[in-house]
Amino acid sequence: MDDIDTRLIALLRADARISVATLSSKLGIARGTVTARLRKLEDEQVIVGYTVKLRPESDPNDIRAWMAVQVDGNRTHEVIASLLGEPAAIALHDTNGRWDLLAELRASSPAELSKVLERVRLIKGIRHTETSILLKTFR
Repeated sequence: MDDIDTRLIALLRADARISVATLSSKLGIARGTVTARLRKLEDEQVIVGYTVKLRPESDPNDIRAWMAVQVDGNRTHEVIASLLGEPAAIALHDTNGRWDLLAELRASSPAELSKVLERVRLIKGIRHTETSILLKTFR
């Protein structure tokens, strides 16, 4: 990746729906070059998808929670693979300090969150978890 790829990705992060023509204009390169770079970044799996980001409060019925995870021994990669397969885990972060991983969870109800927590607790390699439900988001 060079400076143009980095700038291209930054523009897409700000607006994944930006047109190739606008990208071309902002980057000062031809539309065909933008298209070729996008295709290359996708083929190399630098870009793995495009998505819509919603404000956290846009679906007031969803329950969001942070789960701190302590991994047993050196099973971090195994635990990460399992958590990435959990549909309710909308983000997963590697951390330092007391906790090894931090997962952002989303569920449609308290009962659904309970089922998610049960599934996660069954993952081999997890020593301990602590979950906090998000009550309000300020930014």
